[in-house]
Amino acid sequence: MKGRIFSGVQPTGNLHLGNYLGAIRNWVDLQKDFECIYCVVDLHAITVPRTREQLTNDTFEVTAGLIASGINPDSSILFNQSQVSSHSELAWIFNCTAKLGWLNRMTQFKEKAGKNRENASVGLYVYPTLMASDILAYKATHVPVGEDQKQHLELTRDIALAFNSSYGENFFPLPEPQIFGTASRVMSLRDGESKMSKSDASDYSRINLKDTSVEISLKFKKAKSDPNPLPFSTKELAERPEARNLVGIYAALSSKSDEDVLKEFGGKGFGVFKPALADLAVSVLEPINNELKKLMDDKSYLKSVLKNGSDKAFNVSQKVLSDVYEIIGCVR
Repeated sequence: MKGRIFSGVQPTGNLHLGNYLGAIRNWVDLQKDFECIYCVVDLHAITVPRTREQLTNDTFEVTAGLIASGINPDSSILFNQSQVSSHSELAWIFNCTAKLGWLNRMTQFKEKAGKNRENASVGLYVYPTLMASDILAYKATHVPVGEDQKQHLELTRDIALAFNSSYGENFFPLPEPQIFGTASRVMSLRDGESKMSKSDASDYSRINLKDTSVEISLKFKKAKSDPNPLPFSTKELAERPEARNLVGIYAALSSKSDEDVLKEFGGKGFGVFKPALADLAVSVLEPINNELKKLMDDKSYLKSVLKNGSDKAFNVSQKVLSDVYEIIGCVR
């Protein structure tokens, strides 16, 4: 094994193609070489208002989506954050380690809080310290991150360094980011310059993992494109965001390069390319969709997976937390 992976996903419903190509598919591959810990971060999800029913259903749905995509709960640890108290306990210690100026620089809080910052929750503000505790509670050596989470991982490293320096201990590792280039940013099917998102008002902007084959085909048919045929080189895609996005999706789903896709489809119109893309997407996603539905019909199984994973995660993180309490001088 090359090290220990930790990564988390919020249970906010509607896992989509961007989540799959940008993160989940890579997590599946990482299981071959790393000790992997994957967490459904339900405590992060409540930094913005959620109903009880939403949180429960979305936790099950994300868990089912991860397993259906290939995360193996027998070889990897798969659990939900709220079942392991070490995360919250360590987060408080990190709240007392991180500096206010560090948190003030976090751009994601500014983006999510918007102009109504005074009404944002404290949890949304200190979200990065909880994320740091998620990672460091397991002394993770590597963290797969997208560009939007890179800043938070840098803060995690700063917190680890500050803790180690404060107590004269080389206790926490400095986790390394793993950023995957292929399809790491899948864009909206309605706007090639906006990231595919579950929060977009239009369901036609994204391909959901629970979409049927008919829905997938229809969404690609209606996907925004342009009147010109596909070019023969990637350089010619530079000023064509929608075409570039669709070519990138095809490349990722087929495990080819953009150049290879253009060798096959260069000079052809979207009337040819979109049906081919839809057929490819269905061939990849339909088995995931079928398995996801089957798992969602067996909540008792999903609950047992999360409980078993939580027990394993607790055993690992509790030892780390116990050592932290001893290092800082708490009488136990």
